[in-house]
Amino acid sequence: MKLAGKRIMVTGAGGFLGRHVRSELERRGAATLFMPRKAEFDLTREADVREAYGIGRPQVVIHLAAVVGGIGANRESPGRFFYENVMMGAMVMEHARLAGVEKFVGIGTICAYPKLAPIPFREDDLWNGYPEETNAPYGIAKKMLLVQGQAYRSQYGFRAIHLLPVNLYGPHDNFDRASSHVIPALIRKFVEAAETGARQVVCWGTGTATREFLFVEDCARAIVDATEQYDEPEPVNIGAGFEISIRDLAVLIAELVGYHGALDAPASSLSFGEMRVIELARALCASPSLLMLDEPASGLDVEQAQDLVGLVRDLADLGLAVLLIEHDMSVVMGVCEAITVLDFGSVIARGTPREIQENQDVLDAYLGKAH
Repeated sequence: MKLAGKRIMVTGAGGFLGRHVRSELERRGAATLFMPRKAEFDLTREADVREAYGIGRPQVVIHLAAVVGGIGANRESPGRFFYENVMMGAMVMEHARLAGVEKFVGIGTICAYPKLAPIPFREDDLWNGYPEETNAPYGIAKKMLLVQGQAYRSQYGFRAIHLLPVNLYGPHDNFDRASSHVIPALIRKFVEAAETGARQVVCWGTGTATREFLFVEDCARAIVDATEQYDEPEPVNIGAGFEISIRDLAVLIAELVGYHGALDAPASSLSFGEMRVIELARALCASPSLLMLDEPASGLDVEQAQDLVGLVRDLADLGLAVLLIEHDMSVVMGVCEAITVLDFGSVIARGTPREIQENQDVLDAYLGKAH
């Protein structure tokens, strides 16, 4: 489908992505662009949707409009986010069908993917679990566009496609302190720090999480390309094809804006394993001759527990005595030179790791007596 000469309706054309899609359509020679604004048309109301189609008489519809917000807004208004996005999508597509629209392009969200979906996201995983709980009402509502489009294609031969952009950044992004997403939030932090000469910038989280980002103008081109060239029922991701950790992203932005201070994270935002390391560091500040650790591996995963073993070994090599109370036997056997085993408060064995492993009283107490 060539868009030159077509009448095209773009919902959400005044938004961050919408204005770039509008510019790309104009560059490709769209005859008429009709862009219903929320102040004039409430697309959650059928009468307004019907009126918009009557005025715009579109041949192609690109549905970008959505009720969106940050984590706080999603937590405070999950019902509104679900209802308004479901109603908007359902009615905009239904009236596109009734009006004989030649092609409908629905824009979804990566919030529709399951919480535990493998990274990077693959379209085949879209239905393999429930989305992250905070964003689920919004994500599922937007996913209904895909269901409706596939159902309409099957029953009516309606040409609907569904696209899933990743996290976007670029010109006209939202830099508001309360509601901005990660890239504009970091840009603002580091620009203000550079301008004021701040010695450090605090970023929440561990920085180990990875995200995929796409420049908004590239996304706009991809949407218009798909409008012209793609015509299948299966959803399609729009992304860069690679990810970056939040820490690496923060370092990159700091370099680009000319900030040369320290990049820190408050201990309260660190992972459980990293907080355990911080606790050890605080204890070592007192230069103790004996370090007492009460179940230090509690709550750690296997990799974190092994890191702990290495750290304690290093401390022992420096001449520090370590008294360890621990139930994780991999940690005990990996660290201790001498072990005392208790059973209901009574000492039942003392010895080296090998002696303890072979001690029948220990085996009976912890593994049960053989019969």
